[in-house]
Amino acid sequence: MQIVITGSSGFVGTNLTAYLSSKFQITTLKLRVENSNNIPVDSSAVIHLAGKAHDLKNVSDSEEYYQVNFELSQKLYDAFLQSNAQKFIIVSSVKAAADHVNEPLTESYIPNPQTHYGKSKLMAEEYIQSQPLPEGKSYYILRPCMIHGPGNKGNLNLLYKFVSKGFPYPLAAFENRRSFLSVENFCFIIKELLERADIPSGVYNVADDEALSTTELVSILSKSLNKPAKFWHIYESWIRSLAKLGDRLHLPLNTDRLGKLTENYIVSNKKIKEVLKKELPLSAKEGILKTAFSFKNA
Repeated sequence: MQIVITGSSGFVGTNLTAYLSSKFQITTLKLRVENSNNIPVDSSAVIHLAGKAHDLKNVSDSEEYYQVNFELSQKLYDAFLQSNAQKFIIVSSVKAAADHVNEPLTESYIPNPQTHYGKSKLMAEEYIQSQPLPEGKSYYILRPCMIHGPGNKGNLNLLYKFVSKGFPYPLAAFENRRSFLSVENFCFIIKELLERADIPSGVYNVADDEALSTTELVSILSKSLNKPAKFWHIYESWIRSLAKLGDRLHLPLNTDRLGKLTENYIVSNKKIKEVLKKELPLSAKEGILKTAFSFKNA
């Protein structure tokens, strides 16, 4: 089976290509406007990973989100509909549904993204769902939460570096739970979608089974380093004031990063689990520990 993958050079693409290469013939596609319809005639599936990531520093041109996340996705999907490929898998984001949630996010939630990143992702989703689907073809819109694993760069890496220096975690006063997604669990789900014919087209949230608090993350990262977890319970109001100061002085701790570390964002994976009828390879804690060891050996 020949699989076309866009965005294969990124963190997720690198891990997915390695995971699938033993079972599938992989063709990578560097997605640009001029070649977005170059799907090989003998391809069975298209996995669309390429996209404009969420810029937490807010310095990106807003139009770039729509050009990359919507327009190129639209052209690629149109090419898929005209091709011989049977399956189209696009990686969207939970941020296409909501930037903040007060209860576990399910697929029934009416999308209301507030950022250009989320809005552009939602536009691509809506376009795909609006097109007549020829017989024999299927699409899968995956909305992952934060994906982590070997080669990952982001807030989890920053937290790991902080813990590795032996500093006490200063945000222990915040009570929160967040969903994460091990890249191994993500790759497993992709493989199931490719191999099986019994999974209906649609939108699927993708997350590990359990949500974790940031203090649990610190404990797991400390375990990977063979260090005792250290915590400071500093008043929340003091921390929020410091984060506002970080906004003005461009410090490592700012209000956006504080939100990432302390807000609740639980994603339900019930729908995808029900259609898979299989358990994910890794628990949330196992996945974080595996990622932490990859940081240690990097």
